[in-house]
Amino acid sequence: MTPLHSGQLGVLRVEAGLHALFPFIALLVAKSGWLGPLVPPAAIGGAALLLAAWAFLMPIRRYRSWGYQLEEDELHIQHGLWTRIRTIVPFGRVQHIDLAQGPIERQFGVATLILHTAGTRNSEVVLPGLEPAEAGRIRDLIRSKIRQDIA
Repeated sequence: MTPLHSGQLGVLRVEAGLHALFPFIALLVAKSGWLGPLVPPAAIGGAALLLAAWAFLMPIRRYRSWGYQLEEDELHIQHGLWTRIRTIVPFGRVQHIDLAQGPIERQFGVATLILHTAGTRNSEVVLPGLEPAEAGRIRDLIRSKIRQDIA
C-alpha cells in the first residue's frame, strides 16, 4: 500500500489540536465558574498534558493506518485504528470525482480525492492526504478508465 503524503500528518495534528482545545477550554470555564472549588489546579495541568499527548500521538497512528493502491481497474483504500477497513472501488462504479482542499490542507500541500459511486449506501469514498498533482493524476486515470468502459 502507498502511504499518504507526509503533509497529511500535519493536517491530522492541527485537527487533533483543535479537537483537544475544546475540552481544555471547557475545563478552564468550569474552573472559573461555580465548579471552581471542585477542580484542583493539578487537574488542569494534567488535562493539558493528556490532551497535548493525545493531539500529538493519535495523529501519528491515524496517519500510519491509511494507505491506497491503484490496480488496473480498481482503487484499494485501507484505514482504521481499531477496525481495519479495506475498500475496493471498481472504476466502473464511479459516477463522478471531486478534489477537495480545505484551508488546513492547502497549508500542508495535500488534497482529498472523493469518489462518488453508484448506489445509496456508502456511495462516497474519500482518500485524504494526497499531493494535489497525484490526486489529479488519479482522477484523470479513473476518468479515462470510465470513458473506455462507456466507449
